[in-house]
Amino acid sequence: MIKKENNFDPVKSRSPQGGRSRTFGGAVFNGVDVAVVGAGPAGIMAAGRAAELGAKVVLIEKNKELGKKIFLTGKGRCNITNAEFNLRQLVVNYGKSGKFLFHAFSVFGPQDVIDFFAKLGLPTKTERGKRVFPVSDNAGSVISALTKYLTKNKVNIICDAPVIRIVRQNHRIKKLILKDEEITAKNYIFCTGGKSYPSTGSTGDGFRWVDELGHHIIELSPALVPIKIKENWIKGLQGLSLKNVDINVWQKGKKEASEFGECLFTHFGLSGPIILNISKKVGELLKNGEVNLSLDFKPALDFATLDKRVQGDFKKYQNKSFKNCLGDLLPRKLIPIMVKLSNINAEKKANSITKEERQGLVKLFKDFKVTAIGLLGFETAIITSGGIALDEIDSRTMRSKIIDNLFLAGEMIDIDGPTGGFNLQICWSTGYLAGENAAK
Repeated sequence: MIKKENNFDPVKSRSPQGGRSRTFGGAVFNGVDVAVVGAGPAGIMAAGRAAELGAKVVLIEKNKELGKKIFLTGKGRCNITNAEFNLRQLVVNYGKSGKFLFHAFSVFGPQDVIDFFAKLGLPTKTERGKRVFPVSDNAGSVISALTKYLTKNKVNIICDAPVIRIVRQNHRIKKLILKDEEITAKNYIFCTGGKSYPSTGSTGDGFRWVDELGHHIIELSPALVPIKIKENWIKGLQGLSLKNVDINVWQKGKKEASEFGECLFTHFGLSGPIILNISKKVGELLKNGEVNLSLDFKPALDFATLDKRVQGDFKKYQNKSFKNCLGDLLPRKLIPIMVKLSNINAEKKANSITKEERQGLVKLFKDFKVTAIGLLGFETAIITSGGIALDEIDSRTMRSKIIDNLFLAGEMIDIDGPTGGFNLQICWSTGYLAGENAAK
């Protein structure tokens, strides 16, 4: 482990906020222990941790500012982690690949992330679903804390500096060719993100680089992304948000997935936390044919209990038309659609509705069907599914098994989780582990 004092400053680094001023004048940037490419959450953590251990570190970012994608997380509030402190339960959220993260989480898990930001002066709070946010409810305060971490540990930062080419020599990276300079380092860490939100700079460059270096890339696809729905009447529900909804995913008569929580209707289909969480599975299933989604608007009530509730409302509003009897059970925007799909005459008096009609309505409450026809693309996806094959990365160090002096972290690797802070936790943990081991 490098223990020497980090007083490396051969040139004045560019500001974390970027700028076009040149700092190297075309010279080769020698004498670096660690060069980190990508100043997102994983890259910032990797650079800061390596420098904290005494390494001479340069952090390279193609954008003019750091952490551009962080500003978008948690709808601008930044859901920094999930307060699931049981390690075994935590890895379950990542499916079969979760075991790959076991060591990274044991070294730097959710509690460590909370403590890390607290030491930087950023208090946090835990909300529904164990989601952890800064008390400020502002992603900008997270960026400020991370910038403070880099500054404190004297990380040299270069913004507005896309990597043009990577020079390899045998099983090692020899140097990076940037737009106006070259950088050589003992070790390199790639944290360039996936392909989601390409407007933030996540255009998949890193996948091309590692592919050329010999790594295998598992097929990339958008994940945590809204779902497009076939039925045209869905447009009439745009903006409607429903909490405590059950959703089931069906294909060819078999239930493939289910989620419970909040759902949002849009002009093209469905969004919201439960939709984002099932989107990856829906995308996989769509390759094999039509996918049906079934929404249960009243999951807390079984069929018989809900039927009695509807009977009570029909008795209460017995002289009113059917379309005016559902206000106690449904939000106003959903009523016209439910009336239409129930095939009950909208003007029919409540006391004239038959048992068969009423039970058909109850079934619609419990089994509201729509047809998925696709996902929105990378431009709206929160994360990228797929990436660098896990069996080509040492899970205890994040070192590449293909290139001896390369470490990999964050969204580039082939693992992802649901909404709720789980994906940022991957970035913090793998970035920390990569930085710590690259500094050795």
